[in-house]
This record gives sequence, C-alpha cells and structure tokens, in this order.
Amino acid sequence: MSSTQPARLNTSGLLAPDEPPPYHAENTACERPVLIVCDHASNRIPRALGTLGLGLPHLEQHIAWDLGAAQVADRLAQLLEAQVIYSGYSRLVVDVNRNGIEGGAIPALSDGILVPGNLGLSDSDVQRRMTGLFDPYHEAIARTLTGLIRGTTVPVLISIHSFTPYLHGLFRPWDIGVLWDNDPRIAIPLLAALRQHTELAVGDNLPYSGKHPADYTIDLHGEAAGLAHVGIEVRQDLIAAEDGQHRFARLLADGLADVLARGEVYSRRNQRQLSVP
Repeated sequence: MSSTQPARLNTSGLLAPDEPPPYHAENTACERPVLIVCDHASNRIPRALGTLGLGLPHLEQHIAWDLGAAQVADRLAQLLEAQVIYSGYSRLVVDVNRNGIEGGAIPALSDGILVPGNLGLSDSDVQRRMTGLFDPYHEAIARTLTGLIRGTTVPVLISIHSFTPYLHGLFRPWDIGVLWDNDPRIAIPLLAALRQHTELAVGDNLPYSGKHPADYTIDLHGEAAGLAHVGIEVRQDLIAAEDGQHRFARLLADGLADVLARGEVYSRRNQRQLSVP
C-alpha cells in the first residue's frame, strides 16, 4: 500500500524542517470509500516545546497518546483496504479530538497530572499549535473524504482510539467500546457482531459516549456531514503487544464486513431526521 507524507506545511515556526509533519497518511492509493483516522496516534512533542515540563515516563502514559491505537488502525486499514490518517503529535500539545481551546484542546491538567508547558500560554502560543498541528490534520481528513466521493456515493468514517484500564483508580472492565450518537448505521450492527464473541465485554457508548461533545473529529467530519461513522475504543492493556493489536483489528474487520457491504452506509443522512432503534 502507498504512503504519503504531506508537503512541508506552514507550521508557524512550531516544527523544525527536519521534524515529522503534523499528520501521516497510509494506503493513499486505496479508492474504497472508507477512511480510518487515529487522533491520538503519537506521543511526539515538537522539539521547540521540550517535554512540556513533564518527565519522560509521563510521555509514555495514556495522558500523552492512545497506546496501541495506531497499530490497530494500521492493521485494520490493511484488512479493509482503506486509507488511514494518523495525527503526528501528542494530545498534550494540542488534542485534535477537542473543539478548539474552549473545548479543552490544550489541557493544563490530564488525569490529575499538571502539564507545566501548557500554563500561561499567550494567544500566539495557542495559535502556533492550532495552525501548526490541529488545522493541518483536520484539513487532511476533509480533503481525503472529499476525494473519496464518487457521485452520490460518500465515504464512511471510522475513528480508532484506546483507553486506559484504570482511570481515577477505578478499573474499566470493557474490552472494546462502540461510540455513536444519532446515526446507527454502523454502530448497531457492529455491536451485534462483536457480541457474538461472548468472551468480550463490549461497551455501547462505554467507557466514553459518542453523544458527548468531546469527540470532535467524528462530530465535524462524520455527523455534521451526514456520513456514516463510528468511534472505536479498545482497552490499552489488550493491545499493548502485536498479537493483541492483530486480534482486535481482525475482530473489527470481521465485524465491519457485513455493514460495509450495505449500500446505505455510502449515502448522506440528515442526522436530525434519524430514527434510532
């Protein structure tokens, strides 16, 4: 499959010329109308920002990225023969799955851990992160989705995340979660398919909910555009190693096979008019 790096973009001086770009795309030659995105694929911090005042161990934890998610997204994209776009930098620098600064895109606190490098930022500091990392990622998604439109056939959007087994000291027992809001076209049949595996604890809008406004990427590119979409969360300890990553990618590919064969998922819907079962 083909891979592309974006041409050097105007990053307002945030990234040095030898640093990786704001996003990375794979399988760009695939024409199947399916796009996979991974918002929290990387824990990289731009060199200009140091470590944001955090110790290196913090940058390996879930507060910095979704461990294992990029590998699951990569394998799933191969199985589905679909394009995939990954964010290039840590959610601690700017969270591309949050609705701008007011929506918590630059967190001062993450799971109880203070992020010193995110305190007291000037307007220009904030803008540099938004124009350097946030905007190019979302522009790439919008451009790719537009490029996958064929007449009245529109693409499907799938977002891959992972979640920490423990949050605020509490264990989260789900193995995998399916996140959705008003559009059931993918979520409902995918839930049914995953629940055929009785060994799995499958969450319906758990441990997070697709009805929460925090899932900005899906809201912006999927729901607002009337595209069929779904968010996937896999527990991080289950995909820490390659065998687990391949297992869950295969489970998702199998679970999505039937629904992606249905013509209805490749049409636009007015989300406000949907009747949810």
